[in-house]
Amino acid sequence: MRQTINGADFRRLVISAAASIEINKQQLNELNVFPVPDGDTGTNMSMTINSAAADLRKVEDPTLEKAAKTAASAMLRGARGNSGVILSLLMRGISKELKGVETCDGVLWAKALQGGVDAAYKAVMKPAEGTILTVARLAAAKAQQAAQENNYIEFVHEAAIEEAKVALANTVNQNPVLKKAGVVDAGGKGWLVALEAMLCALRGEDIVAPVAGSDTEVKEAADFSDFDTEDITFTYCTEFIIQRENDLDPDKLREFLSSLGDSLVLVDDEEIIKVHVHTNDPGKALHEAMDYGSFVTVKIENMRLQHTEKVMTENEKAPKIAAPEKPFGVVSVCAGGGLADVFTNLGVDGIISGGQTMNPSTQDILTAVNQVPAETVFVLPNNKNIIMAAQQVDALTEKNVVVIGSKTVPQGITAMLSFNPEGTLEENEEAMTEALSTVDTMQITYAARNSDFDGFDIHEGDYMALYGSSLFGTSKDIKVLLRALAEKVRDEEKEYITIYYGEDIKERHAQKAADIFAQVCPGADVNLLYGGQPVYYYMISAE
Repeated sequence: MRQTINGADFRRLVISAAASIEINKQQLNELNVFPVPDGDTGTNMSMTINSAAADLRKVEDPTLEKAAKTAASAMLRGARGNSGVILSLLMRGISKELKGVETCDGVLWAKALQGGVDAAYKAVMKPAEGTILTVARLAAAKAQQAAQENNYIEFVHEAAIEEAKVALANTVNQNPVLKKAGVVDAGGKGWLVALEAMLCALRGEDIVAPVAGSDTEVKEAADFSDFDTEDITFTYCTEFIIQRENDLDPDKLREFLSSLGDSLVLVDDEEIIKVHVHTNDPGKALHEAMDYGSFVTVKIENMRLQHTEKVMTENEKAPKIAAPEKPFGVVSVCAGGGLADVFTNLGVDGIISGGQTMNPSTQDILTAVNQVPAETVFVLPNNKNIIMAAQQVDALTEKNVVVIGSKTVPQGITAMLSFNPEGTLEENEEAMTEALSTVDTMQITYAARNSDFDGFDIHEGDYMALYGSSLFGTSKDIKVLLRALAEKVRDEEKEYITIYYGEDIKERHAQKAADIFAQVCPGADVNLLYGGQPVYYYMISAE
């Protein structure tokens, strides 16, 4: 039984946990009760912890403090969704307790687990029972009890896991929604998966994520600093397409280009010849190719220069920060070219791509904030699962960051309409926040899986209508839901209705949706705009 761990051991623990969460990602996703095809718990937790695993793989023989700090820093920036942010906070608290020590025994590990819980609870405004927080808290408390009995880290960690299992099973009784669906909390399950994978690593049975088509571990992305520019044999990546004008044999061109370089790909048909080759003399390649016809396209890139720029980019530890040219700026999260245009036209400085189908990371939001030439940057998350990730940004930048708690795109647009570049920080924060409550948001999407939720028997593929954060109705006919929403808007006596249609909706179909609202709500001003958002066929704003 293991008594202590060092930095290399901690590195293995985190990488093992990341692999296990990746393996179990879909299982965790399916525990989500609400069947909207959104950025799910398993996906968010996997992307968050794998950002730590990727950085740890680049560090050989780290000290315990270095390994923990590397993991915490990577997860803070890579955190996605509420579950990912909480996971990163647990790691941040663990890292703080391991500062300045070379080895960790059972007593210190129990203290570190509790430190993670403290950090997570401190950051969450209204901690709810029956969540990952509950599982982590009870597991840490059990670990502290076990440490008084036996100071071996493996013994303490085993005790934490056994308590986490009990706590996870009880989440179904603590949350009415979970109880009705008969499932445990997805985030809590994810934390248990991580703890169990860490125990496997303690026992020398590290979990390794499978790689399609390979029996060996591969990197998530190439590390361009692994080799020098001298290792690049041929400097120029040369690509071109020729419009064939004669019957010359392309095999002769293939033979000639093979003598000039490597990585040759030549594809031909009766009309064109397409070539890709790495060479030190692209001029010779082009000159020979001219005999076969006229160039349609030509592209030549210096791979040595590209490599140098890539390494410089990857080695930049701190993102570039734009010097302030004005007091206030705004960045907004949204998915869809039409919605991005709306925000840009309202004066938003930067768009962060993401939302329903992919929650952006803290790093994504930080990068956008740093690029705004303003002293204070307002952030519009426009999704309740992105707010916590956005709230982590202020501690990572020299700019002042104010997160407006918009939970939907229509809320973000309404908040932006209340933004006054000439006002004070306090006036803008108050006005934008108050504006959120003035708009009702309706959305229509599809059910990603079968579910029994809030009295609705939902079948995979059904259309689903949401009113605010609540499920409004389901149907196999989208027009039925549109009319029901229109009647709801009429009964609420809303005056301004804006319909944003998604990338999967043709304009003529969207116009029919607008016609339904205009017919049912004759006293309202109905506007139709292309949003281009994925997954959600319609986003509807009513004020």
